[in-house]
Amino acid sequence: MNDECALAQDDAPCPEPRGCLFALSQPPLMLFLAIIGFLLLLGAVHDLFIL
Repeated sequence: MNDECALAQDDAPCPEPRGCLFALSQPPLMLFLAIIGFLLLLGAVHDLFIL
């Protein structure tokens, strides 16, 4: 058993560790990051080719 489980109550389930890949698998976060990435790309293209 984990140390976390030993400290928790007997009927409580053990919390599963969740890392960065779990956070990146969430659709709202990926949509937000895609929009931010698109805006950065749009700014870079504007600076390189239009200015």
